[in-house]
Amino acid sequence: MKTFWKIVIALLSFWLVVLLYIGGAIGPSAEINISARDINKMVSEIDVMREQNEKLRKQAEELRQLALIRGDPKLSKDETVKFMQEQLQNAQKQISQLSQAQPGGNEAHVQKINPGVSISSVSGEPSKQHEQMHRRIENGVTELWFYVRSELNKIKQLSSDKIDDKVNEVLQDGSSHERTILADLHYLKNMDGRNLWRSEEAEGLSQIVQKRLKYLQNPKDCSKAKKLVCNLNKGCGYGCQLHHVVYCLLMAYGSERTLILESKGWRYSREGWEKYFLPLSNTCTDAVGTGRSSWGDAERTKDIQIIDLPIVDGLHPRPSFLPLSIPEDLSDRLLRLHGNPAVWWLGQLVKYVTRPQPSLKTIMDETRSRLQFETPIVGVHVRRTDKVGTEAAFHHIEEYMFHVEEYYERLKLIKEVPVKRVYLATDDPKLLNEAKDKYKDFVFVSDNDISRTAGLGQRYSDESLKGVILDIHFLSETDFLVCTFSSQVCRVAYEIMQDRFPDASSFFRSLDDIYYFGGQMAHDETVIYQHIPRNQHEIPLDIGDNIGIAGNHWDGFSKGHNRRINKGGLYPSYKTEDKPVIAKMPTYPEADKIDL
Repeated sequence: MKTFWKIVIALLSFWLVVLLYIGGAIGPSAEINISARDINKMVSEIDVMREQNEKLRKQAEELRQLALIRGDPKLSKDETVKFMQEQLQNAQKQISQLSQAQPGGNEAHVQKINPGVSISSVSGEPSKQHEQMHRRIENGVTELWFYVRSELNKIKQLSSDKIDDKVNEVLQDGSSHERTILADLHYLKNMDGRNLWRSEEAEGLSQIVQKRLKYLQNPKDCSKAKKLVCNLNKGCGYGCQLHHVVYCLLMAYGSERTLILESKGWRYSREGWEKYFLPLSNTCTDAVGTGRSSWGDAERTKDIQIIDLPIVDGLHPRPSFLPLSIPEDLSDRLLRLHGNPAVWWLGQLVKYVTRPQPSLKTIMDETRSRLQFETPIVGVHVRRTDKVGTEAAFHHIEEYMFHVEEYYERLKLIKEVPVKRVYLATDDPKLLNEAKDKYKDFVFVSDNDISRTAGLGQRYSDESLKGVILDIHFLSETDFLVCTFSSQVCRVAYEIMQDRFPDASSFFRSLDDIYYFGGQMAHDETVIYQHIPRNQHEIPLDIGDNIGIAGNHWDGFSKGHNRRINKGGLYPSYKTEDKPVIAKMPTYPEADKIDL
């Protein structure tokens, strides 16, 4: 058994060190010179790693003779070994690809991942491939650790006390490896000289979208403008109704119609949306015109001035620009900048519809001061009451705080953390005291008055509305989110967060669902690594397959449906990546001339 643990640790260490090596190797930009001495050193290191790799392969043969540790007697004894060997082989392939980079001319400054695909561009801007590869490595490390942690925890449940100690040691060491690699990736991103470009690109894209929305919503002649009418009173909670408004604005954007939001008599506030948020238009707020019809075929409705929009569940036909699509004319820039472009795009729509009234802005500022809201801070959203047992499972505070502690341990490798703050948003008033009692080395920032008004008895009231608006606002102002994506409140906060950072796509941990938008089109992934099933629960993957993802189990595996073979099951998450949906949408060139 000791030999087994040596091999496990060696395999994990080797794979993680390889990723660390790769992370450092792909970082230099086009402006950084790589000397012949550096190249020779890299080649020497590769040779040493190859020798170590060969030794590990021999040890892996010994591992084949050991009893299966996963606890299922029906499974092959080679299953665990085979999976680890796959990790090893993938790392070996990437090492080989790196070793092919040779000095000579301009190519001396360009590292290559695949033949003909440069990860740096000579213009000084990162190529789309560079940015996507960076995110792929980050995701791969995270998914590997999800798997390792899950499997070792299974072993722990079946082992003796002596082995328990060893498993705990491996878990701690593996977690430390993950944190250091992610810290190095952070440094890599800061050292490539592109942070200014990322910030400017994110701001530039945001201005394009906000100008287009302002232009669309403020036509020169409202009496002649084509309009899309949306009724706010959808039968659901605030997060769901906010997403309904976002859906309406998206439909207006895609159909080139000014959105008219009918919100008077809103169940949350009789005064309507404009009590807390700025009007969607300064010039066109009434559904006045000639000719009115319900949503329908574009050819039939193109000459009708006013169209009534149903909720997304009753929408037919469904246009191609529904979530999770992104605008074609912005797609290349978004795919280069952001790890989840659809969330960024939807976040821009949320940004427009939730521009605060001056009175709400004052309340936000006063609450920030009263709560002493400061960064760094992690946002934790714990939804209970009506959600538990219906839309979501019950999760103990320990499940959330595990990820909070992990975040701060990573942050300590980058900067000093004198205070570990947590913004706790919950509809359970008792949870704040429980959290304070159990985690005394954390400072919890929370407002129990908001928790009390979030209860079912006061859910649809002005005070409750103000409370949930504040919770979403401050959750979006945190540096990292821990929540359940089954809750629309957390998904909205995640969407808004994208406007605060060039790319905040990975700044979360969800205890249940992956991100989704209600009424979205199919969410597909593309297979980037082949997979051969090891048991009846897994599905085969061939490179290029389309997988309809149902969810991520956050243990290294996702569940989905392989459309090529029409079969559903589990598959390793790191072997796929999101397939972007790019849709033709209006570009509104006239919007470039207006001021925000």
